[in-house]
Amino acid sequence: MIHLESDYNNGAHEAVLRHFLDTNTERSQSYGDDRYSEHARQLIRAACQAEKAQIFFLAGGTQTNATIIDSVLQPYEGVLCCETAHINVHESGAVEFTGHKVLVVRPESPRDQPDGKLHATDLRRWLEAYYADETAEHMVRPGMVYITFPTELGTLYSASELTALHDICQEYNIPLYVDGARLAYGLAASEDIDLPLLARTADIFYIGGTKCGALCGEAVVFPQGNAPSHMLSRIKQHGALLAKSRVVGVQFEALFSPEKTDYQEVHSASSSLYSAIGNGAVRLAQRLRNLFVDRLGYTPFIDSPTNQQFYIIPNSDLDGLRLHVGFEVWCPVDAEHTACRFVTSWATTDEEISELEQKLI
Repeated sequence: MIHLESDYNNGAHEAVLRHFLDTNTERSQSYGDDRYSEHARQLIRAACQAEKAQIFFLAGGTQTNATIIDSVLQPYEGVLCCETAHINVHESGAVEFTGHKVLVVRPESPRDQPDGKLHATDLRRWLEAYYADETAEHMVRPGMVYITFPTELGTLYSASELTALHDICQEYNIPLYVDGARLAYGLAASEDIDLPLLARTADIFYIGGTKCGALCGEAVVFPQGNAPSHMLSRIKQHGALLAKSRVVGVQFEALFSPEKTDYQEVHSASSSLYSAIGNGAVRLAQRLRNLFVDRLGYTPFIDSPTNQQFYIIPNSDLDGLRLHVGFEVWCPVDAEHTACRFVTSWATTDEEISELEQKLI
């Protein structure tokens, strides 16, 4: 069976594990002061073209979101996001647990199909309404804007959409925070967004490792050197400071070192393993799309160019599919159809997709 339930249901990329083993017996400092973590920071700064960037390594995505949002916001502030945002739906109230309200920005008129994006027009309308309200001082103050790239629905912001959000945040003096749990796959599928552009338009973002080839770990980037004061203390206060922080640093060194690019999809000597992982998963997702849409005749539920693929499956076909492929039931569409999610990753292979084609055709 091929497992496409998620992109974090496997171990880690072989090159990451090999680098981990190669450095395992060396002694190093703790709490991020090791040479592997520092080299990883240098590599990430170079990839982002952000020489001033401050970079911190944390273990997981929910931990990262709760820690960063709480560290940046004042006690009376909340974080703005769209309705389908990860922090609003799938983090068990972790942000609210720190004492900050998640402020949902809804579209002025419901869209036929949610696209997972926070749109600039909706954000501006929300902010204008807030600051026009004479009772605003009695309300939770907007202190941050949160988006994901790619979105929870596998869709992408364009460079113009991201820039529009950035401009509004600058106008209202609110930081823009980008959750990059699946950033490798978003960058691989995007036509006009890369790490340098992200570093110019986001005040804070994180580069996801857990879902992109690492055992665990996320790299938080403050591209303009704009981290809150005593950030290490803030991270530790949240229980998020790894004593053996090189565990994450070593992995990001492997993901961003050009010399570590022995993955099958590397196209040039200058490619990083991180970009190669994204390219490989997105290419296989398009093979999957060809199978489900062009050959099996299923309808896409959401038009996603990333590693997350959503299809409308007749309920009568679900049990048969489960014999050959693992997937996630997303939501009912009607009495006879269900939307299902299929996710490729760094661990998905051409052989698995070919085997699935043979079994389903």
